[in-house]
Amino acid sequence: MTAPGGRRNPRGEERLRVLGELRGEVMVFQPMTVTEIGRRGAQIETSFSLQLDSLHDFRLTLGRRSVVLKGRVVHCSIADVDQEFVKYRSGIEFVDPPEHVVSVIGEFVDSTRSARRPG
Repeated sequence: MTAPGGRRNPRGEERLRVLGELRGEVMVFQPMTVTEIGRRGAQIETSFSLQLDSLHDFRLTLGRRSVVLKGRVVHCSIADVDQEFVKYRSGIEFVDPPEHVVSVIGEFVDSTRSARRPG
């Protein structure tokens, strides 16, 4: 059964037709370059600006392991301007990362630092 103003979709769930305007946002993973990383945050470069204090999910590939965590934008500025593109540099503060994610980041930082030491 379909209610007035609604319709049934192929999965059998009723949808309501929106009269007027209902706003939302879409979250899409976009490429970024991580230029600095620590247990509590990172500095990244993107081809788009990030709004101060906005929260985002970040997927990081750290060696052979990947993690997804939430971060808050603490600063964002233009890093470079070319004729064809603008590069933005943003500081990200990780927000309540799970302990296993902090551990993976810490292991990555420690192993990378050790690999750089002469010896």
